[in-house]
Amino acid sequence: MTSREIGDIGEDYTVKFLTEKGCEILARNFTVRGGELDIVAKKGSVLHVVEVKTRKKGALSGGGEAITPRKISRIVKAAKIFLEKSELDISCVFDVAIVETDNGKVAGFEYIQRAFTA
Repeated sequence: MTSREIGDIGEDYTVKFLTEKGCEILARNFTVRGGELDIVAKKGSVLHVVEVKTRKKGALSGGGEAITPRKISRIVKAAKIFLEKSELDISCVFDVAIVETDNGKVAGFEYIQRAFTA
């Protein structure tokens, strides 16, 4: 499997998780110059910007290690642009989903609400 296919498994699983929790998915893979938002979801009066990190089982590094200060800066920048373009006046939180796959299936899942702040 390609890294994109592995990433899609994690994002699809996270979207399913969020919709089951009552979230409305507003965007997937929202891309602007210098940043991307994997998933943008709304629940009530809160916008959840979700960074999804998917790794194969037994990978040398976990998904959480990929959330660097530079990555956070790019996510926050993209979120500001998303809010401007969508004209939403809503509070925004930044969550992280860490997905582990094994043979193309989800083997582990961790969802961290408010993983970092802007």
